[in-house]
Amino acid sequence: MRAREPVAGDADETLRTLLSRALELPPGAGEESARARFAVVVGPALAEELWPAAALTLRLVSPDATRVRALAAAPGALRSMAMRATGESLRARARQRPLAVVLDDAQFSDDVALDALEYATLAEWKAPLFVCALARPSFAEARKSFGERTARREAHRLGPLDAEPAADLCRRLFFDTRLSSNGRVACSTCHQSERGFQDGTALATGVGTTARRTMPIVGMARSPFLFWDGRKDSLWAQALGPLESPVEHGGTRAQYAHVVADSYAQEYEQIFGPLSDLSGVARSAGPVADRDAASAWSALSTGQRDDVTRLFVNIGKAIAAYERRIEFGASRFDKYVTAVTTGQSGENILTDDEIAGLRLFIGKANCTQCHSGPLLTSNEFHNTGVPPRPDLAIEHGRLTGATAVLNDEFNCRSRWSDARERCSELDFIVTGEHTLDRAYKAPSLRNVAERAPYMDAGQLATLAEVLDHYNRAPAAAISHSELRPLRLKPVELRQIEAFLRTLSGPIAVSEPAPRRTQ
Repeated sequence: MRAREPVAGDADETLRTLLSRALELPPGAGEESARARFAVVVGPALAEELWPAAALTLRLVSPDATRVRALAAAPGALRSMAMRATGESLRARARQRPLAVVLDDAQFSDDVALDALEYATLAEWKAPLFVCALARPSFAEARKSFGERTARREAHRLGPLDAEPAADLCRRLFFDTRLSSNGRVACSTCHQSERGFQDGTALATGVGTTARRTMPIVGMARSPFLFWDGRKDSLWAQALGPLESPVEHGGTRAQYAHVVADSYAQEYEQIFGPLSDLSGVARSAGPVADRDAASAWSALSTGQRDDVTRLFVNIGKAIAAYERRIEFGASRFDKYVTAVTTGQSGENILTDDEIAGLRLFIGKANCTQCHSGPLLTSNEFHNTGVPPRPDLAIEHGRLTGATAVLNDEFNCRSRWSDARERCSELDFIVTGEHTLDRAYKAPSLRNVAERAPYMDAGQLATLAEVLDHYNRAPAAAISHSELRPLRLKPVELRQIEAFLRTLSGPIAVSEPAPRRTQ
């Protein structure tokens, strides 16, 4: 499990997660069933004494409950009992069978959770319980005595990761054409650095032709959902999708695992640890449409499939680490905002028409309904009545994308995720509503003038066509368009377009140092 910064979650979350897992409570367990389980684990006598604090920790009772308020009157009593409830539960679990607790980012953990771990591992208990706390160097100073009363304590200080080979691996994988079935397609094939990390075509082309316009990846590390339909919920999971798509990279996860083992072993192991043995793994195997590759995948043992998938996942995370380096630089609009907000004159930065376009953008045209914030996108999904292309099969956008991300092998809740306790976007996702049909993600408007053609399948060729579409607000061919006619004059449309062109700026890429010859 991973502790969270206090700004990202409540102070008692680590303790609550520890206790819930120690009791093996199912999601949504009520007070009665949780109390019964607690009594089974720690025994009736301890359960009677400690349950009020345990129930409060698990958020099964209110802090205003009579029995909780009575305990709260004694300074430190609730914290001490919550610590004991968690520690006793962990110790009892370990007596049933050996138990290991791995706590990442322990420096963010609340003190009561750390005390509970120490309590559970006291030398006199002699329970087969192993605790591994991974933390920043500051943790050793803040909790100097952590673990001293346990039967055995070891502390290891790791040296800093060599940033150059780590960054170099991430960049090289992004540009490596061996990560494809024909050896000619890389991530950079569609996400071309000279074109702002997109390709300028209506439909992306890999080993085949897709049914979608290439989405920009600049700044997308801040997006909760990826792809036009939002079928992925992290940058690394998004990177994996095209690798196994039959029309994009067209390869298999076993193929990519062998590429890494053959060409990147040293860099990979420095970041992710030892490579698994791939000697018994076919060079093309994976859960894909290709029958031979799928058959080879089925022939592997569960352990082999896990080893390959873990390596595949780490490829995605390495590619995502490179993509995180790609950011928008300052545009003329940014310079104008800086000038105005610091009391300077912005007169010489934007023209009168561009300023008029800005006023329309945030006012009469209501563009900020979908395009707001630093990246000028709400990151939400909308049906804007853009007609489907007649040469493509009908797709349903967010209607199917929302279901896909919930069922995705690599979503936030999956065992491959590093953020399983931070999945609020999935917790509150909307599915199945007719308003999601043909709803697509609102892309960032930064550098929008450099990204023609537009819309999910390149249906509109120019910014002028896009603005005309929004101005007319035609009815949707499928489902219901959210647009209403704007009735803007031609001069107003030209002013909005002029403003949109002020959003263009350089793409800032923090490149790793060149790879040294060994």
